[in-house]
Amino acid sequence: MSFLDILLIIISSAGLLHGALFAVYLCFFKKKRTLPNYLLGFILIFMAFRIGKSVMLNFGNDLEPIFIFAGLAFLLLIGPLLRWYVLGMTHSNFKLPNYYLTELIPFILVFGMSFFVTKNWFEKDNKQAIIVFGSILLFIYLHFAFYIFISGSLLQKVKNKYKEVLQTKSQRAIFEWLQVLIVGFIIIWISYFLNIIEDTVPYIVGPIVYSIVVYFLSYKAFQLKAADIDGEAFKENDDTVLFNQISKLIIGDKLYLESDVSLSSISKLIGKSSQKTSEVINQCANQNFNDFINYHRIEDAKKLLLDENRKNFTISSIAFDTGFSSLSSFNSAFKKFEGTTPSSYKKKKV
Repeated sequence: MSFLDILLIIISSAGLLHGALFAVYLCFFKKKRTLPNYLLGFILIFMAFRIGKSVMLNFGNDLEPIFIFAGLAFLLLIGPLLRWYVLGMTHSNFKLPNYYLTELIPFILVFGMSFFVTKNWFEKDNKQAIIVFGSILLFIYLHFAFYIFISGSLLQKVKNKYKEVLQTKSQRAIFEWLQVLIVGFIIIWISYFLNIIEDTVPYIVGPIVYSIVVYFLSYKAFQLKAADIDGEAFKENDDTVLFNQISKLIIGDKLYLESDVSLSSISKLIGKSSQKTSEVINQCANQNFNDFINYHRIEDAKKLLLDENRKNFTISSIAFDTGFSSLSSFNSAFKKFEGTTPSSYKKKKV
């Protein structure tokens, strides 16, 4: 075995081991053992089996057909698990209905068939076996692609639902994490699918790509604290209801345009203390009250600065029209959110 082969084995096996250890951590050592964490752990474990088969097939000799077929069958298991994981991360109180288990039937059938596969399946003169094997292989990869697509669609549907709502920090983290996860699986799928199309890419590329992807996913999971959050971030709690009420007053009724709007006045309108109002805005908008108000004022100001019907209006008049009590406070707020002055912004855009 050449040095390059040894290096490739180390690289591909390192990612496989890392994914497996991450799965063990999620399932057995993570303090918060939630259903989504278990699902992600299972995905990584079964993906490790799939990648392990690839490594053994590429570098091993006379690998038993049962291992080849069983390794491919795990892709039929990973697809549904990915869909369930996305559901668990985007829906509060998510529970796995029993009828969802019917999605595992393709895996059970193909995995069961693996015990009856013999070496003559892979002989060149056995055309019938080759056709059957090729058909099953194509079905497996299309099945996996279908579930990746479904998972992406589910994520996009939830993102659209919260598009017009100021999202919490946890919700934004979940959206980013799931998007990265799905893109990672798309990359893995492409690397393997290209291999079965007349060996477009070397077979070992699949495990190497997986290793790179799983290390990056681990980094993003740590950065976004993905293992510490789940669908409960989308639970409609009292704070969410209260924030929607605040948003309706400030954004819907455009109270942010009033120069005398204050934390105290908004708190009186919703019948809560100033401390509670401030706390809810900080949690749900990830901004303090003043920034929350000024952000929407600046958004209006940007439109007015570029409005052809108001091209003769002065910067001062636009500042007062959007609720600022002075030109200096308007300039300061504009620079904070846009990184430039109102006049420079207007010149650049025009």
